[in-house]
Amino acid sequence: MRAGPPEAIHVRAADNLRFIRDTMSRAAEFTAVPGWGGVVMGVTALATAALTGPPRDDLSSAAGGSWVAWWVGDAALAVLIGLVAMARKAHQAGMPLGGASARRFALALVPALAAGAVLTRVLIDEHLTHRLPGLWLLLYGAAVTSGGALSVRVVPLLGAACMTLGVAAFVSPPTWGHLYLAAGFGALQIGFGIVIARRYGG
Repeated sequence: MRAGPPEAIHVRAADNLRFIRDTMSRAAEFTAVPGWGGVVMGVTALATAALTGPPRDDLSSAAGGSWVAWWVGDAALAVLIGLVAMARKAHQAGMPLGGASARRFALALVPALAAGAVLTRVLIDEHLTHRLPGLWLLLYGAAVTSGGALSVRVVPLLGAACMTLGVAAFVSPPTWGHLYLAAGFGALQIGFGIVIARRYGG
């Protein structure tokens, strides 16, 4: 049997370029976003919402202590849970947390979170604590959407959903603030965490 005509060099070159481009695209993704860690973060947020109730400018809560302090404490706990879960997932996948993809993810994520920290102090000083749920959800959503552009596809959807809740919190009665926080940092985080864990690993 006669051999077929040799493959044109430009076709082979195009295939090679496509393979290289796809490989580089996958390598640029930060895939260590935690799934089950996100679920745990969501559970702690639901508990915090139940303990603190609606936002109060007097910074008191039914459980005692500062309403803001409870949520700041939960945020700090969430960061710790997230870092531990990411480190564990990255180790299992053989992905260094100090790699280029992780640095790009952090650079996209951190600015909006830092802005949220500054504006939190401003709103507290202006006795606008009831505006914090909208602010937190909006800027957390912006951070996750930006970071998610460098991660798996489901992550930006979580960010967009949180931003939507943030906008809704701004136009809703202030007494609903803790319900929006429970929905965003709690229910959404749990739901998307389960999806991430099942599709992309823990």
